Amino acid sequence: MDRERFYRDARTDLAGPLAGVRVLDVTKVWSGPLASAVLADLGADVIRVELPGGVDGEVPPRIPGTGHSWFRQTVNRNKRSVALDLRTGPGRATFLALVGRSDVVVENYRPGTLERWGVGYPDCRATRSDIVLVSISGYGQYGPRADRPGYDPVLQAYSGFMALNGEPDGAPIRAPVFLADELAGLHGAIGALAALRHRDVTGEGQHVDVAMLDSLLAGSVGGMLTLAAAGAPPRRHGNATDFVVPSNAYRCRDGSIYLAVALNRQWRALAAGMGRAELARADGFATAGARLTNRVEVDAVVADWCAGRTVAGAMEVLDACEVPAAPVRDLTEVAADQHLAAREMLQPVTLPDGTVAPLAGPAAKFSRTPTRVRHAAPLAGADTDDVLRELGISAHTEEPR
Repeated sequence: MDRERFYRDARTDLAGPLAGVRVLDVTKVWSGPLASAVLADLGADVIRVELPGGVDGEVPPRIPGTGHSWFRQTVNRNKRSVALDLRTGPGRATFLALVGRSDVVVENYRPGTLERWGVGYPDCRATRSDIVLVSISGYGQYGPRADRPGYDPVLQAYSGFMALNGEPDGAPIRAPVFLADELAGLHGAIGALAALRHRDVTGEGQHVDVAMLDSLLAGSVGGMLTLAAAGAPPRRHGNATDFVVPSNAYRCRDGSIYLAVALNRQWRALAAGMGRAELARADGFATAGARLTNRVEVDAVVADWCAGRTVAGAMEVLDACEVPAAPVRDLTEVAADQHLAAREMLQPVTLPDGTVAPLAGPAAKFSRTPTRVRHAAPLAGADTDDVLRELGISAHTEEPR
């Protein structure tokens, strides 16, 4: 299918499938901003509430050639920004007025923080009874560790994920991306959508509690937690997998490739492609179970074949055999990939200082309601007057002392 055929019935009058949904973003760092960024990418009107003159998310480095942080621009694009201090009476009053005109609130402060400011779920619900409030935190809104602070690497350690990551004889290693934050952000967005669906059917709002810990355990660690609880904790495998052989990174003359053979027919194709057709049905090689038992020998055969070839040469054979494989690339190579260009996964966006930067585009593609990076992350408070005027809200000011 080509792009034009996929989008042949696309509408041009909507920002995305969530057009008409309004979200208040009271978040910081990554997990909360990512959750609301997903909703913004899907077309929701996301209003980011941040301190006047705030610099949240201005994490180095700057995008080369611009004055803006990669961090803020990645997870705060497609949003508007209103400057409010929720710790003050006027800020609280204006925020609750915004709640009355919104569908969802997303926050990721430590549990109890918004309640202390007078803008927690009970306060929001008193303003709008069917409001959906999504709270993202390290350990959740309840439980023995609910009041503990938690950053992504800390949760990777506490969840057991870090102990699973790394070479078998090496030290535990954290994921190089914000894995706990990202999974919690995605679960937060999914939770918001599910709660909105429930509200549409019943008229009921609710409080959605998403823990970074739970998100790691339900997703990345998942079934391995079940094995550990049953008395069979999994071992660390480095680049290999515990149930598919061969499945590993293999060194070529000018780089590395990763291949994974999950099916016996794929193994037979690979054996023929390597010029080792006799291994297609040989003892220790013919079946997935046999290869798993014979891991060292199977890996050695594949590694030896790769070692004598360039990455391009190996990939030519593997592609012809339809064996799942890919070169191990760095992000500079990925950024130049023509497939990514066709998928519009890097979109040129004009930043607030007038410079242009390539920002990562939305992942999900919608044939009827296409999505895109509509605009860059705004400066803190840039849209305050417009948003309040548009929603008919008078800006509350400090009372005379």
